Amino acid sequence: MGRTHSSLEGSLSGSSGPAHPGLTAFIAGLPKAELHVHHVGSASPRIVAELAARHPDSPVPKDPAELAGYFTFRDFAHFIELYLTVVDLIRDAEDVRLLTYEIARDMARQQIRYAELTVTPFSSVRRGIPDVAFLEAIEDARRAAERELGVVLRWCFDIPGEVQGDIAAEETTRMACDLRPEGLVAFGLGGPEQGVSRGRFKPFFDRAIAEGLRSVPHAGETTGPQTVWDALTELRAERIGHGTSAAQDPRLLEHLAEHGIPLEVCPTSNVATRAVSTLEEHPIARMADAGVTVTVNTDDPPMFGTDLNTEYAVAARLLGLDEAGVAALAKNAVRASFLDDAGKARLVREIDAYVADWRG
Repeated sequence: MGRTHSSLEGSLSGSSGPAHPGLTAFIAGLPKAELHVHHVGSASPRIVAELAARHPDSPVPKDPAELAGYFTFRDFAHFIELYLTVVDLIRDAEDVRLLTYEIARDMARQQIRYAELTVTPFSSVRRGIPDVAFLEAIEDARRAAERELGVVLRWCFDIPGEVQGDIAAEETTRMACDLRPEGLVAFGLGGPEQGVSRGRFKPFFDRAIAEGLRSVPHAGETTGPQTVWDALTELRAERIGHGTSAAQDPRLLEHLAEHGIPLEVCPTSNVATRAVSTLEEHPIARMADAGVTVTVNTDDPPMFGTDLNTEYAVAARLLGLDEAGVAALAKNAVRASFLDDAGKARLVREIDAYVADWRG
């Protein structure tokens, strides 16, 4: 028998096997939104290798075929270490513009209509790219992506939590609030959670929120549910990045469901960084069963050997979704996004039209 997740509309097949070919084809053509995907972490092997060839002092492989082996992580700390070697490949505004536009091109191939891309401007600016040049590069790519590819990009500027002291938080807040680019909608916090208190960043989130930005910190990815509580109480989070450990606290799940606070779930990422041992142990079903709004995302797709279509297939298997359930999952992301109401309505209508056409 099928079962119904209260956070998803539509029917569920109850199957835990691989997505059947028809469902895979359905997912491939489904209009989608993505809410948790990192800017540098979305660099395709071709682009990473091209940038590495331009910067031969980098340890990153110059051959795309070698990147899969390079991006094999012992743990989350090792992931951060290797991630930063890719960040170091972005050294001028031309690199920034190329990377951003190519990310949108990859998204267009997956029928992603809207994405909130997490950008860490401090990491690039401290490597010598002037702040205004960096912002102009991402904005130029954003406008071109919408005009030429039909992909709407918005930005979440996040604080890299691994940087000691408050300089990264101060600079990220300054660029977000004083130099605010047109596409910026949200403010986040990334990097390691161990030993990095959410509350330490409260003054910076307070300022960003006062300037109209939405709060979307990472929390509960590699630490327990208390980190999620801290993100909610200290940083006034409107969505939670990952929130994997929330499933350990029934009261927290109840709170998230009651207050309509979505989770940005990234299944393959959680396994790749060892936050979760296996996909079969991933708590996404417990989250959905508790009535929490679940959205499915890639995090750093090429680094984890995935894309959004693959993550939807993974979620369909773990949640037992049929086509209607997968479409409901796609609408979760649209409704949880910071797209304007008219844009949300258009994308939901497009999803509904796609489902109706699929059914014939």
